[in-house]
Amino acid sequence: MRRLEIVLSRLVWFIPTLFGLVFVVFFISNVIPTDPARIVAGENATEAQVQALRADMGLDQPLYVQFGRYVGDLATGDMGKSMYTQRAISDDLLRRLPATLELTMAAMILAIGLGVPLGVISAVKRNTLVDQTLRVISVSGLAIASFWLAMELQMYFSTKLGWTPLNGRIAGWGPEEITGFYTIDSILTGDLASFWDTLHHMTLPAITLALPAAATLVRFTRAGVLEVINSNYVLYERAMGFPASLIIWKYVLRNALISTVTQIGLIFGALFSGAVVVEAVFDWPGLGTYAVQSILQSDTKAVLGFSIIVGVVFIGVNLLVDVVHTFIDPRTVQ
Repeated sequence: MRRLEIVLSRLVWFIPTLFGLVFVVFFISNVIPTDPARIVAGENATEAQVQALRADMGLDQPLYVQFGRYVGDLATGDMGKSMYTQRAISDDLLRRLPATLELTMAAMILAIGLGVPLGVISAVKRNTLVDQTLRVISVSGLAIASFWLAMELQMYFSTKLGWTPLNGRIAGWGPEEITGFYTIDSILTGDLASFWDTLHHMTLPAITLALPAAATLVRFTRAGVLEVINSNYVLYERAMGFPASLIIWKYVLRNALISTVTQIGLIFGALFSGAVVVEAVFDWPGLGTYAVQSILQSDTKAVLGFSIIVGVVFIGVNLLVDVVHTFIDPRTVQ
């Protein structure tokens, strides 16, 4: 019952948080000194044609009127029409969303698979050469710029060694679309060639996204384990003769992961929004590429739509993290 109350209390804040996000992004987008009507009209359009187009697009109205109209349309699921693709923005976003989610989840799996075990090892080997090495690597991972790392991986593994594709999501046509996730669709349709090709194309962009995230998880896991490892119940279990590996991986890690799980939620949101740079470098056909193209075209409504999708995913992931917390630490539901 308490767990349901926690979920409902988080959902209550969903609409105000989303409204605040729309408010901020809308007004920031509209103070940029560009005229969407002039861009749509083209260079050869007369001033009268531009003004007529501005009136047709509603850009001649006060900003608060434009905002009210946009929120009203958004409430009905209408995000407007993209100036870049000439299609409904909601359709564009939904079509590209699986590609970004698939890449982000692959990066998250890699980050957790590397960051959590290495964080535990770093804590257990505290102040040894292993610990110092892992701490230097984690700091370096946080300091590396994603676009630089992406280009370096491309140059070495794709251009020099030829081990991985240079860009794209898959060679040729993808598998029969069911969910939009190529890995899942290829398994559902029994198309193993597409499955391995998708993983092949996903390798470098997923590694690029995962390394900084793994570095963060190493640091938080290490700090959590060090905080728990000297507690009284751990000393008691050692005195009882329990194997060290059992104590660390079963008892210490569960309590140490509370802060790490919180970071996983934040990291997922950061990866999802940070995929913009990585997708642009690897020409990954997801939301990031769409956002970059929309920004270059001064497509305000498309940028707004992207921001809303990122906000919804971020809020949803943090809600999931709160629920997971209740299972890891039952004291939160007492």
